[in-house]
Amino acid sequence: MKELEELINISRYYGERKEYVVAGGGNTSYKSNDKLWVKASGYALAAITEDGFSVLDRQKLGLISERDYSPDPVEREQQVKVDTEAALITKDKRPSVEALLHNLISYRFVVHLHPDPVNGVLCSNNVEKYIAPLFGKDAIYIPFIDPGYVLFKEIELRLRRLKDASGSDPKVIVLQNHGIFVSADTIDEVKTIYDRIMGKISNYINEAIPLESFSVNPVASAFVPAIRAIVSTDEVKTLNVMNSALIDYFIKDTGSFSKICRPFTPDINVYCKSEYIFIDRWDTPQQIIEQFREKYAECLSEKGFQPKIVLVRGFGLIVIGDNAAQAEIIADVFGSQLAVAWYAESFGGQHFLSDESIEKIDSWEVENYRRKVLVKDSVGRVRNKIVVVTGAAMGFGEGIARIMKENGANVILADINEQAGRETVTSLNTISNSSRAVFVKTDVTSPESVKALIFKSVCKFGGLDVFISNAGILRAGGLDDMTPEIFEQVTKVNYSAFFYCTREAVPVMRLQNEHNSKLFGDIIQINSKSGLSGSRKNFAYSGGKFGGIGLTQSFALELAPYRIKVNAICPGNYYEGPLWSDPVKGLFVQYLNRGKVRKARTVEDVKAHYLAQVPLGKGCTPADVAKAVFYAIEQENETGQAIPVTGGQIMIN
Repeated sequence: MKELEELINISRYYGERKEYVVAGGGNTSYKSNDKLWVKASGYALAAITEDGFSVLDRQKLGLISERDYSPDPVEREQQVKVDTEAALITKDKRPSVEALLHNLISYRFVVHLHPDPVNGVLCSNNVEKYIAPLFGKDAIYIPFIDPGYVLFKEIELRLRRLKDASGSDPKVIVLQNHGIFVSADTIDEVKTIYDRIMGKISNYINEAIPLESFSVNPVASAFVPAIRAIVSTDEVKTLNVMNSALIDYFIKDTGSFSKICRPFTPDINVYCKSEYIFIDRWDTPQQIIEQFREKYAECLSEKGFQPKIVLVRGFGLIVIGDNAAQAEIIADVFGSQLAVAWYAESFGGQHFLSDESIEKIDSWEVENYRRKVLVKDSVGRVRNKIVVVTGAAMGFGEGIARIMKENGANVILADINEQAGRETVTSLNTISNSSRAVFVKTDVTSPESVKALIFKSVCKFGGLDVFISNAGILRAGGLDDMTPEIFEQVTKVNYSAFFYCTREAVPVMRLQNEHNSKLFGDIIQINSKSGLSGSRKNFAYSGGKFGGIGLTQSFALELAPYRIKVNAICPGNYYEGPLWSDPVKGLFVQYLNRGKVRKARTVEDVKAHYLAQVPLGKGCTPADVAKAVFYAIEQENETGQAIPVTGGQIMIN
């Protein structure tokens, strides 16, 4: 249907433009004589397809206007919800909360958005002064009314009066502290109206909004993991740390913070809640932790909910999400809060939602449903844990990272191979759940590079639960052909790097565990069967891996008092992986060329030789290793162990 294609096109057109939408929000519709297509709750405009629209019977929707409902707000909204669902033709998709308004407007296309510049006007103290100059003399302005049936009835009354007087509906409806509806019979006219309004508003802005991003202060690693631990009372949370010129503008002092201290719109209230923690005066990270703990407890006891926003003067913004996807949405929505506050300064200052409206929105089932369905939750054995995997661009590391992501972990892929690492992250993020994967280019032989990796993990997700030291190299060679340079390189990657990684990971894990007695940290080295048994003409690799077992046991003894477990996984050979099977640099080729396997004439001869040594007759896979990783994480009474995954090739006495 041509009109449905146009609806999808205009939905994506605005959904892809961050200046027009918040967290993928807003809603769009098309109506025929008897049906209404309106965006379903929980779908983002930017990528919407036909499946993202609810279809409703307009005649049945029209009956809602004629019915008498309960005077009790909660009961009334439930009754309206039931009647709206009765009008649904697509029973599996809950329609947008504004479906009744879309049906009410006579024009075929309706596009309801929350552009920050528009809401800068609508959330200002002098809003009424600017309605006609900016939105047109025929625009309808509705002072704030709680979303839902009451708002619908007020707009219905205003439209009826206007139609009786002028014979037509307005094409622009603006709602105080909410957003804008633009309607027309063609999508081109909708675009023309939006362009005109946005252009006029830009002429009234006193100063352009600052867009510069700031680096996060390295002090983050000394207190953010503690905040994550404090708020992770039921299950671990995901935090997001950021700073910018706009954030800094509103956290210089309590006066600046007062301009953003309450929500402007229902969306902001739904996602960011109505109470934000602001830490104004501090000299040390410990003072930030102490002030946060006190203010957090006050919010829980007085408001009954967990705050989602923490602002620290001279530092920036910390978002608290139940998972990574929610944290991203909260950050996006609070970014809108800041932008609206900035724009409102050009229109007489900021005008917040009232306490009464905030209380109603907090408990409104429709809005809370929308908040829940927008995020696909994660399930799995490491749900919401923060997992670093080094050497994760390919091979065992890639496979382990993928399985961690599939099982709900937020994964930081660290590798020196930037191109392969970014490609792997892109692939991992196609796994549809609420966790996220990011790539950080890392040289594990550089202590500074590893330090930066841990810092970026804290900024992106809030802390660190599992560090999997997987990066390794193998250069085969006997005493006659092994050079000191190659030996030192292999040793630095396979042995020294494990020390560098552990040294940097431990402070974050200790800080988390200090502030939450339920938490454990896990440091896991992906070692090798060559760390349990010598390897002919492979002493550089085997020696480093033997040393890794010694580090594992020693670290385990040192870190046990802090509930940080240290274990090694000792896989057999991953014959299908690039380490072995690469046709140019793989070990099968290396071993053939160096004559490590006597009488072998082809790569297949070498492979057959190694498979014959495995009692179970198969190579080790990332899935096999991941099962051992899960064991090491889940077993809270095991540390200092070297866990073989070798198909019986190595058996521990």
